Amino acid sequence: MRSIWTGSVSFGLINIPIKMFSAVQESSLDMDMLDKKDNANIKFKRVNENTGKEVDFANIVKGYKIEDKYVILDDTDFEAADAIKTKTIDIESFAFEKEIQSIYYEQPYYLEPDKGAMNAYGLLRDALEASGKVGVTRFVLRNKESLAILKPYKNVIVLNRIRFEQEIRSTDELKLPPVSKKATKEMDMAEKLIDQLTEKFDIAGFKDEYTAKLLDIIKKKAKGKVQKATKLKVVHNKQSDDLMSMLKASLETKTKKSS
Repeated sequence: MRSIWTGSVSFGLINIPIKMFSAVQESSLDMDMLDKKDNANIKFKRVNENTGKEVDFANIVKGYKIEDKYVILDDTDFEAADAIKTKTIDIESFAFEKEIQSIYYEQPYYLEPDKGAMNAYGLLRDALEASGKVGVTRFVLRNKESLAILKPYKNVIVLNRIRFEQEIRSTDELKLPPVSKKATKEMDMAEKLIDQLTEKFDIAGFKDEYTAKLLDIIKKKAKGKVQKATKLKVVHNKQSDDLMSMLKASLETKTKKSS
């Protein structure tokens, strides 16, 4: 793994030099874009809008447009916006993880202690584990300020980037049924079905089956075997559908499978 960011975690007066690594990788197949006529690879180039000529990455700068003119920015300008946050992950507070809704979570990263920081790193990791809390922090990655939490995962500290509140869209424009806390027979039956289907979550039991099946189709197609697509019909429930009978049938189906 290659580190994507280096800096330090600030914990009170303790400063822990770290390296940051991406904690996830894609499980989907790496597809190339091809020309339909001759299957040649499609290439994307960075070109000058005025001349049409390709521009080397080293000659590309970033600019912000104000009144039809660009203000060109360099690394010192980005660091000047907040030099501390470009190099430091400062723990501002601690909180219980359950207080953070899942919609805010964005991207996880592994933090590795740099030389001489093993003891301080281990202390923070183990203290977080013992407290049952997460560290709330802000830092700057790729010229963007990010909100994040720090939490232990196995023997590593994970920095999980989370979204700011203003990045979450309002639900006001969605057509949704009203929230009801009224006890009904249907609600009671739905809760029983949920209880029947409840089991301890084990992530190892879930695999990317779609990608595996797609790869199998690709291998068969390479040998000249073409698989027909399965036709599925989407069923739209009507307002008059008998929810109670469907819930009962669901419970009975689950009971038969269990026995």
